Amino acid sequence: MAKEDPVRYVCVNCGFSTITRTGKCASCGQWGTLEAEEPAVSRSDKSAGVKVEVVSSVSVTPPKRLSSGVDEVDRVLGGGLVPGGVVLIGGQPGIGKSTLLLQVGGQVASRGVSVLYISGEESAAQVALRAARLGVSSEKLLLYCSGNLEEALFNVTSQKVGLFILDSVQAVRAPDETGWPGTPNQVRAVAQLTVDTARAANVPAVLVGHITKDGRLAGPMLLEHMVDTVLTFSGEGYSSYRMLRAMKNRYGNTDELGIFEMREDGLAAVEDKSGLYWNRSDAAVPGVAMTVAMEGSTPLVAEIQTLASPTAFPYPKRTSRGIELNRFQLLAAVLEKRAGIPCGACDLYLNVAGGLSIQDPSADLAACVSLASALRDKPVRGDCCYLGEVGLAGEVRPVARVAARLKEAERLGLKRAVVSGKERGEFWGPKNSLHMEIRRVNNLSDALNDVL
Repeated sequence: MAKEDPVRYVCVNCGFSTITRTGKCASCGQWGTLEAEEPAVSRSDKSAGVKVEVVSSVSVTPPKRLSSGVDEVDRVLGGGLVPGGVVLIGGQPGIGKSTLLLQVGGQVASRGVSVLYISGEESAAQVALRAARLGVSSEKLLLYCSGNLEEALFNVTSQKVGLFILDSVQAVRAPDETGWPGTPNQVRAVAQLTVDTARAANVPAVLVGHITKDGRLAGPMLLEHMVDTVLTFSGEGYSSYRMLRAMKNRYGNTDELGIFEMREDGLAAVEDKSGLYWNRSDAAVPGVAMTVAMEGSTPLVAEIQTLASPTAFPYPKRTSRGIELNRFQLLAAVLEKRAGIPCGACDLYLNVAGGLSIQDPSADLAACVSLASALRDKPVRGDCCYLGEVGLAGEVRPVARVAARLKEAERLGLKRAVVSGKERGEFWGPKNSLHMEIRRVNNLSDALNDVL
């Protein structure tokens, strides 16, 4: 007799599988998340009819995107909303997710496209009051405020909407699934019904998701795999600025950054993003150097500040905010070994002004110049920016998209730039289209001798 396959139990939260049913998942530690999986059915008798296609012979038509009406959102999404695509946006409570999506719905409805806004957390009066405050009320903006997902999704086809928004995936309930709203089973079922409805109607959908205290999206990890795009909407409690980033995007890249300012009349896109991280001070202060970091396709002029304070303790302190601490310690070691500037007798503190976090290695040269300026107590030129990656040998390496960085620096009034001697391009020499002085250096010592 053929041996039957054992029943597997799969965790709906993390995907861990086992043949022993237990109350607690051995991988993620969650209780009650193991569910039985149906054994695989042999398809050997049907495999003869499977057709194999060559990738180059498959005709592909780029989807016609639906603009959200908000340029920052469209840029992060890669050009707009894709018909049949599902977007999941997560963020802290009160950060402005519902405000942003209601503005998107209002902008789309103003162009004559019917939009269905499904709210499982607020009443129709609350949503309508916010829409009036934002100035997005429209006859094409439809509301459904209830926790019954089946009735809500029925309106997608009956009202022939061009976009529907579900706020939120943890607040509504799938009728054919057990459990309370927000449980892993319910979240998975709600997401699956939403994805199926969006695919069948060929309309874009946007889901709102809650996040946990650890900063990850609440619910099973499968939720992020089911949707096409995952966005995070974040911001600090003391600031009115909000950041929109893409963690996953099947129809575009994940490098773009959208910045909004929370105002009384809603969220407004920030046009001059570099102004958030540069105070344009004319005073020359030791330990301050400028660089241009890239956030996707957006260049941001950033101000790197370093403070060196003598210490009597044998273990000097190193603190960094905005640049990874290990990277800062590595640059301090290179500065001491390759440029001959001792750092061991001082506590060193580095900060990127405005709270910007830079992962781009192009800020290495500016960090080294800022640190050397603080240690020597000599200010550098305030109208100069430094672009280059610093290696362990002390060499200054070229950076990506240097032309876009220099154009942004010139637009903001910087007069000089220090770059790697290995950079190639038409922005220097007889074909130089920039009206700024460009200084090329090969190693860290040359750069410090030039600026100090």
